[in-house]
Amino acid sequence: MVKEIAIWLYLFYFKLQFTFFKLFPVRKNKVTFVVSFGDNSMFLYEELKKLQPDSPIVFLATKNAIPKLHPYQSGARLIPFENSIMSMARTAYHLATSRVVVVDNYFGLLSAAKFKKVTECIQLWHAAGAIKTFGLKDKSISFRSQRAHKRFLNVYKNFHKVVVGSDAMADIFKEAFQLSSANFLRTGVPRTDLFFNKKWTSEVKEKLYGENYILKDKKVILYAPTYRDHHLEEFDLQLDFDLLQRELGDEYVILLRSHPVLKDKVDVEKHYPGFVFDYSSGWDINEILLVTDLLITDYSSIPYEFSLLNRPMIFYPYDLEEYSKTRGLWDNYENLVPGPVVFDTREMIKVIKEKGYDMNKVQQFSAIWNQYHFGHSSRLLAEYILETERERDVNASGS
Repeated sequence: MVKEIAIWLYLFYFKLQFTFFKLFPVRKNKVTFVVSFGDNSMFLYEELKKLQPDSPIVFLATKNAIPKLHPYQSGARLIPFENSIMSMARTAYHLATSRVVVVDNYFGLLSAAKFKKVTECIQLWHAAGAIKTFGLKDKSISFRSQRAHKRFLNVYKNFHKVVVGSDAMADIFKEAFQLSSANFLRTGVPRTDLFFNKKWTSEVKEKLYGENYILKDKKVILYAPTYRDHHLEEFDLQLDFDLLQRELGDEYVILLRSHPVLKDKVDVEKHYPGFVFDYSSGWDINEILLVTDLLITDYSSIPYEFSLLNRPMIFYPYDLEEYSKTRGLWDNYENLVPGPVVFDTREMIKVIKEKGYDMNKVQQFSAIWNQYHFGHSSRLLAEYILETERERDVNASGS
């Protein structure tokens, strides 16, 4: 009850701020990004600037996203997105005076925002597919109050458009956010453009190899487990790296990608020098995928984009029964993933040594989930935004 009251007061104050700033005129061509991840926003920003260099662009960025966006400060305003009174006022002002608002996550403040008719809010979700449920299908919803449920719906109602890379993902969003077919932009996810740009991918790979030459000399396994709430303070590695090193160390190296917010992580590089490398920060995940020969994960959305490279995957959901009950999955796990499912390190090693992959499954998986990914998603989305802006100007002048 106390938490709900605090949230209500917080949102009420924001609503007052937002209502006041709605008295200000909406600025022509202004695009405001509310960013928690950054990668999709960077791709879209670059295309917008190519097509219309004078577009005023604002990034309201969380702490984790700010480092990625620093290089774009010369062409855009970069403002920390924080839970402070001053930050709330800045956020309210920019949201209220923008023609287009692009968000890449769930932001509770949107439940208290009622945009002007000339403003369009675009949800540029941070994943191209989904294994675990979210939104209204997240199992934790059942433990939340009616007030919270209403708040979620108010946020989702502000998603005027949602960017998708496939009809399959649109179907998931329909359930998760209670949206209709008219809400979707089938332009594809901007950051997937990287995989189609040979010059760009070549440059990224050379930089990675230059930083760590071992990646070029051996086969690369990327282990990217999903973030789990109860592992916030301590990352519980459920792999036998001693066994992996004995069995695979001559031929393979392992890159570990854990969530950057995790504390007290194991120093794997110290314990397994030359065999395990921590790539939890510093490089974008899609850049790391370019040098990855084999992906090992569990409930992550990484496989959807990795499948564009037509490379094998192993799925290691060691806590499948518990995770399914507490978090929820969109379907039976084995129906969702395009690779062998293992539950311990020995099984994993056996699959790797025997190359027990069905690449037809990977190709079929990619065909479904990368339906609209052809290397120009950023351009299509930028063109949509600018064309919509021109149509609004025409309508405004004729009214």
